Amino acid sequence: MKTVGFVGLGIMGQPMALNLVWSGTPLVVWNRTLGRCLPVEAAGAHVASNVGEVFARCETVLVMLADEPAIDDVLGCRTSAFDDLVRRHTVVQMGTVSPAYSQWLAERVTEAGGCYVEAPVSGSRSPAEAGELVAMLAGAPDDCAHVREVVAPMCAAVFDCGTPPNALLTKFAVNLYMICMVTGLAEAYHFAESHGLDQALLDRILDAGPMASAVSRVKSAKLAHEDFDVQAGLADVHKNTGLITRAARTRGIASPMLDACHALYGEAVALGHPTEDMAAVIHAIRARTVAA
Repeated sequence: MKTVGFVGLGIMGQPMALNLVWSGTPLVVWNRTLGRCLPVEAAGAHVASNVGEVFARCETVLVMLADEPAIDDVLGCRTSAFDDLVRRHTVVQMGTVSPAYSQWLAERVTEAGGCYVEAPVSGSRSPAEAGELVAMLAGAPDDCAHVREVVAPMCAAVFDCGTPPNALLTKFAVNLYMICMVTGLAEAYHFAESHGLDQALLDRILDAGPMASAVSRVKSAKLAHEDFDVQAGLADVHKNTGLITRAARTRGIASPMLDACHALYGEAVALGHPTEDMAAVIHAIRARTVAA
């Protein structure tokens, strides 16, 4: 098995990289904060001294960075050095960025003589830890077939979505549903608490009903116990709602539920909860009740 590179070991990236190492994939990793590399190194990965070393040692490099500025900064996308970095490499962009940026990056990589695969994933920290993410791939068929094998140890399922940015747009559709669902769940818990109802009982009733899912079980437990340890960061979700909203506007698509969620997550960030789990959006709903 050829050595694979992994750049970006944040909340999602670190458990994803660990699953690759545990599956037997030879891995070279790099992260701007060195401490995030240590558990992956202990599991058997090699920690590169810089991004250039990752590309020098690996033909395929998975990139799981926070946003577009981070990708530009780490890979030097807008510098002349980028061409030499990615030439004859397969760059697998797994982060959540705008469709326009992904298309631009695909063109940059291709023009430099590399291959580009868009590979966003659906799932938060727990599915990442369990190797149960759902990956969506977009790129040339042969490149996607290769990447499918590489990412398989991190995923419960992998789907081909055509050409970039279709994988990102598909993830946006999935996230739109998930964000609206979790926001509705938070509103339901706020309604229950405002009426003095038993939160733990509500949690059990929802879990027994037809609407129960892996997501609802995790978020219901968090809301019932005021446990906002991060699985999917609130600030990240707010960023994602902005990306999806802009993608809707470019096609003149109405998104009334998403618009309401975007406002609520922005308010929750402003209230001081950016690093908490997305279930902490309940703070914004509570604040609106107080202000009513």
